[in-house]
Amino acid sequence: MDEDALSRDDVIGKVCLTRNVLAAHPKGYNGWMNLTEIDPDEEVQGEIHLKIEIINMDVSHKVRCTVFEARDLARKDRNGASDPFVRVQYNSKIQESSVIKKSCYPRWNEVFDFDLDETYTEKLCIEVWDWDLVSRNDFLGKVVIKLSGLLTTLQEEGWFRLSPGQSKANLDEGNLGSLQLQIRLRDETVLLSEYYQPLVQLLCQEVKTSNKKSINLISLIDDTTSAECRQEVATNLVKLYLGQGLAKELLDLLFRLELDKTIEPNTLFRSNSLASKSMESFLKVAGTQYLHSVVGPTINRIFEEKKYVELDPSKVEMKEAGCSGLHRIQTESELIQQSTQYLQSYLTELITTISKSVKLCPVTIRATFRQLYKRVEERFPENKHMNIKFIAVTSFLCLRFFSPAIMSPKLFHLREKHADARISRTLLLLAKAIQNVGNMDAPSSRAKESWMAPLQPTIQQGVSQLKEFIVKLIDIEEKEELDLQRALKLQCPTLKEGQLMIYKTKGKGYLPASFKKLFASLTSDALSFAKTPYSKKTSLIPLSKIRALEKVEEKSFGNSNVMQIIYMDETENLEALYLQCKCVNELNQWLSALRKVCVNNTDMLCSYHPGVFKGEKWSCCHQKDKGVAGCDKTRHEVTLQEWNDLLDPDLEAQLIFRHLLGMRGSM
Repeated sequence: MDEDALSRDDVIGKVCLTRNVLAAHPKGYNGWMNLTEIDPDEEVQGEIHLKIEIINMDVSHKVRCTVFEARDLARKDRNGASDPFVRVQYNSKIQESSVIKKSCYPRWNEVFDFDLDETYTEKLCIEVWDWDLVSRNDFLGKVVIKLSGLLTTLQEEGWFRLSPGQSKANLDEGNLGSLQLQIRLRDETVLLSEYYQPLVQLLCQEVKTSNKKSINLISLIDDTTSAECRQEVATNLVKLYLGQGLAKELLDLLFRLELDKTIEPNTLFRSNSLASKSMESFLKVAGTQYLHSVVGPTINRIFEEKKYVELDPSKVEMKEAGCSGLHRIQTESELIQQSTQYLQSYLTELITTISKSVKLCPVTIRATFRQLYKRVEERFPENKHMNIKFIAVTSFLCLRFFSPAIMSPKLFHLREKHADARISRTLLLLAKAIQNVGNMDAPSSRAKESWMAPLQPTIQQGVSQLKEFIVKLIDIEEKEELDLQRALKLQCPTLKEGQLMIYKTKGKGYLPASFKKLFASLTSDALSFAKTPYSKKTSLIPLSKIRALEKVEEKSFGNSNVMQIIYMDETENLEALYLQCKCVNELNQWLSALRKVCVNNTDMLCSYHPGVFKGEKWSCCHQKDKGVAGCDKTRHEVTLQEWNDLLDPDLEAQLIFRHLLGMRGSM
């Protein structure tokens, strides 16, 4: 797409991958694909409800097509809807339905009769079109019915998916540019839990015992897992053991296996081994909220200030910096000095926040780092290696957790959009600085980029602060660990939170004049609202009362990023709450998070209204009864895959079993 600030975005081109293409690449498709021109006749969506009958009469036979309704049709008009009508064709004859204005969920309930061709060779074609007064009508899709299939049943009724029209020859392929894509289709059959119990018990038993001779399966996985799939296997293992409450024990075992192979301490955990990847996955799964509280404030400050920061003389650009005063442009040395001050400020703020974050760090992460520190100290007890136990902790905390999040804040949900070139450079320099601190200011780090020297005093001070922090971080006894875990179990951790615009129905569908900005907080029990993150909650919806979580048509509020929560109120009546998000990504993240925590809700609705009830009718299907069944099907199962997903023990066990099965050929 080409973004336009004032008008609708323009389409540049598209890439389309079929399921067959993905199925032909079980390890995933990775490559460049040419953009092709958009053919409006191919861009169709939705379904239509039809009934096709063979009517036997005394003299002749007829084909009767009853068109009931359609749902989720493509939006072709600027108002966010379409004006659909149906064109039915059979044996060179054409009949058309009435036009339903401004609806993507039209209801016709019209009947069309045709004289039957006794040879049954002619096909019945039902096309849906968007009517336009001035320009040509837009194609919305079609259904083709072979009447030969009705010889025995004489009738067929159901929802039929609309198909695209005949594609035209594409003359622009290769001239519109290309996209590099990496896509993988994973199709798993997950069995009942009881089938995985022997495997899960075996895996759990291995990490519970301290006898190295009994370590077989994990060691085998460690030795035979290729670099290509190591990240996926590590994530599956971590999630399975987290579900069993044994993540710390798994990582401790992997630490020991890695340490047994390590001769040179300076190379410890620097490769992408199973231990390194597992710890990396563990931090992302268990420490996302901690990461946001520690790194978030500094990153937000950098985005807000938008300072020009550069320490490398070869990359200083005078035009980017502007003027320091009214009469002269800053010199290169002045720019570097100013940049040093900015970076020192950011680095000092970040290190200070880390130093004060011991109590914010999840108990499981603290206990795991305690085990890591202890194992490294046992393996390299000499005084000359006294920094190695600290570096072992910081190699994960700083180099594999904080630093990647600083460089790519959007990927860790710290920001909604990627940084521009100026901010990206500042983030990169800060990430380099925090890496140097994590390396305990090793001489090798200093030698690589000598122009980082102005930050040296701040880095050295940061090393001292980080060592003190690590000592406090790992100072957690097993009793304290258990007590904190019990206390956390009594609490409902926040799964997602943020500012949203809220729109609530009142009475018989009356809608207030505007959205109201509130701070939303989602836990495993309820969705609550408050004026600010720190103020008292003004209202909440228990998750057990939620019956549907769906998107809202753009035309309803003039915004495409609105979702609705349909829930039972105190009087056991269905009510709707509308939430407006900043962008489509935020909308999908909230929808996904809410659907996941409501996955076990009973009495979820099978249908809903994607519009709103106003003016005594639904804006989507124009029905006048507010309590009538919805005109579109709900999509409870459609979610995003994210690090903070609820654990699915059976799926993780299946994925590990599949991996073990695949290893048999390499043994």
